[in-house]
Amino acid sequence: MNIPTNLKYSTEHEWVKLDNDVATIGITDYAQSQLGEIVFVDVQPDLEGETLAKGEIFGAIEAVKTVADAFMPVSGEIIEINVAVNEVYENSDKQESVVNTDPYGAGWMIKVKINNPAELDELMNSEDYEDFIA
Repeated sequence: MNIPTNLKYSTEHEWVKLDNDVATIGITDYAQSQLGEIVFVDVQPDLEGETLAKGEIFGAIEAVKTVADAFMPVSGEIIEINVAVNEVYENSDKQESVVNTDPYGAGWMIKVKINNPAELDELMNSEDYEDFIA
């Protein structure tokens, strides 16, 4: 299981990478592996510019077998949505989402200008997250 040490993690299996006051957010490698083959990520384009509180739903992840909500790990204004998460490409004999193949890179979902940097302290580091999913 890939758990980068430079990220923070939520109990809802989102990851956060901070660059100044902008947080890039996606779902973890563990989450994508549990969901299975992701067919669609629904983050509404009109959310750009909206401010959401920690714990609010910012989107949904549809896999072949289930649909899961994506939760805000920190409060803030959504400043960018990654529309590429819905691009699917052929890998061998099946199609794969970039969220399945690169959840910490090209599979990021949103960028948020954070409102309360103290909320980052409530998230887990990589070791704590590894223990959490064990």
